[in-house]
Amino acid sequence: MSDLVAIVYPSEAQAEAMRSKLLELQQEYLIELTDAVVVEKTADGKVKLHQLFNTTAAGAASGSFWGLVIGILFFMPVVGVALGAATGALSGALSDFGINDKFMKDLADGMQPGNAALFVLIKKMTADKVLDAVKGTGGTVLKTSLDHTREQALREALAAAPPSETAPA
Repeated sequence: MSDLVAIVYPSEAQAEAMRSKLLELQQEYLIELTDAVVVEKTADGKVKLHQLFNTTAAGAASGSFWGLVIGILFFMPVVGVALGAATGALSGALSDFGINDKFMKDLADGMQPGNAALFVLIKKMTADKVLDAVKGTGGTVLKTSLDHTREQALREALAAAPPSETAPA
């Protein structure tokens, strides 16, 4: 079972930096993410989702390929590519991968304009090492599906003083 964590940051740049850090931790096999989305509330109050994976583009690319293959069979490769790309883009735009977009937008409506939230769907993680890595990065926990003990540990890690970068002489 996956766990959902939503953390609010004062800016989109800070939320993106945390997402990058989590993706680095995934490269080190300390965390396994199903989805990681940065949700920004613009100054005019609109909510924008910055998805990790663009389903529309992926659908268009695969649709173009299969349209080309089918178009070659019927001696109409250009028409096949165009129809395949359009069909693939439409199916990609209609699919929702990972965290529900409406859920994220509804939660983001309550944020202050200019703030951003990082929504993460965690499949599994080595909790102590991940918490050490995110210690002192700031942010406020908006919502989680973690148990109370793990949620409190996350809140404390985010609020802790950042580890010092200098080594003792």
